[in-house]
Amino acid sequence: MADSRELEADVIVVGGGNAGFAAVHAASERGRKVLLLEAGPEDLAGGNSFYTAGATRITHSGLEDLQSFIVEDERHSITEVPPYTKEDYLGDLKKVTLGKTDPELAAVLVDEARPTVEWLTSLGLKYRLMYERQAYENPDGSYLFWGGLHVGNVDGGEGLIADHTRVALKNGAEIRYSHRVRRLIVENDKVVGVVAEHDGTEVDLYAESVVLTAGGFESDPQLRAKYLGERWANAKVRGTPFNRGDLIEAALDIGAAPGGDFSTCHSIQWDAEHPINESNSELTNRLSRQGYPLGILVNKNGERFLDEGEDYRNLTYAKFGGVVLQQPESRAYQVFDAELRPNLSKADYEMPGVSVYEADTMEELAAKLDLDQDAFLKTVKDYNANINEDATYDPNILDGRYSDVSPRKSNWAKALDTGPFYAYPVTCGITFTFGGVNTDVHGRVLNEQDEHISGLYAAGEMLGGLFSNNYPGGSGLAAGMVFGRRAGNLA
Repeated sequence: MADSRELEADVIVVGGGNAGFAAVHAASERGRKVLLLEAGPEDLAGGNSFYTAGATRITHSGLEDLQSFIVEDERHSITEVPPYTKEDYLGDLKKVTLGKTDPELAAVLVDEARPTVEWLTSLGLKYRLMYERQAYENPDGSYLFWGGLHVGNVDGGEGLIADHTRVALKNGAEIRYSHRVRRLIVENDKVVGVVAEHDGTEVDLYAESVVLTAGGFESDPQLRAKYLGERWANAKVRGTPFNRGDLIEAALDIGAAPGGDFSTCHSIQWDAEHPINESNSELTNRLSRQGYPLGILVNKNGERFLDEGEDYRNLTYAKFGGVVLQQPESRAYQVFDAELRPNLSKADYEMPGVSVYEADTMEELAAKLDLDQDAFLKTVKDYNANINEDATYDPNILDGRYSDVSPRKSNWAKALDTGPFYAYPVTCGITFTFGGVNTDVHGRVLNEQDEHISGLYAAGEMLGGLFSNNYPGGSGLAAGMVFGRRAGNLA
């Protein structure tokens, strides 16, 4: 019987990203003996969390409120951070998921994201204002944050995982790298352990509870094609190469009910021509190209195909990668002029090896690009000619400065008329998938009868139901820590 076996730990956590570590910390605080199994080697560990910018969406009442736990910065005195309320958070979740977010999971996320960040700060994690990605510098040198996403980890995803690892080891957890879990061990309808592969050998590891935080299926081209569509087999993997969906399938194999939307995912515009544009552990998030709301986006036919200014970038970027994927050759170009170029994030647009085409005139730029040149020049001309000049261009707000073309650009329309001109080739970079296992609000994995599968919990990208079609930027890391903590509090 399982209770006569020697337990490797009280709690086994599978997957060493943000959600997994939150579960580890919570279980360790309760005095549980915790073993974390990470598929990657130590130098490639951290899951998708390592590859993020560290942005985390939380509620707050403004800068003074945030200063109680974020790292001091001399710019705070000239910075405005608008409050972000629970109503704002829930409204954004409902809006971008087209109303498909699970209301119970969403309510927990909105209520607990802020206190969970404060809890992690008390453990030793460090957060700051994300000036380089979430605010534009005003002409007077001040800063105004926008889009509801304001704080992130010091040193981004790398800092997040380094802090998590240090705290976990300090609190007595054990971490085993290069241990890929293949199957779950079930006895008498209870999950009692896992089968892990290490150095080509499988080993059975037993515990009272197992918490699955091993990510989605975005790194497996076959599963992407199966669930998302054949074209998705060609998407570039932004993050870890180890999120292959095998733990989702292992849970389904023992009777877990699927949860969430398997047909959509988080995907962004990604450098199309960088020689290492998949799972780049050195540049991590810096292959993203997120300045598109300020310029225009054209495909190989020289045509615009979406509303670049539909909403704040935080609320559109995670769905537009999929739109680019559907364009000819799954490629597009972000186009800016000399006046817009300085507003682009240095982290994204001045990284080593950035792919960019530059020319003094738009005609010269068209000649350099592999697209329909005549159509492209007409697209730019029509865009410039139909801008609403009555509205003032202001990238810090939804300024209503539109270009009345098809498709319409709803905000931040500014004529591309000052050389030199720049074009950045982009493709689709997939981040994580939205389908996973069905859980309750405590991370307990449920079967088809909505009954808890004893001994089994899930959090992070494996927890289905929060997101569909799109997600509000920074809510993935927030959800991982909230539901990871909840699972760790019970496991």
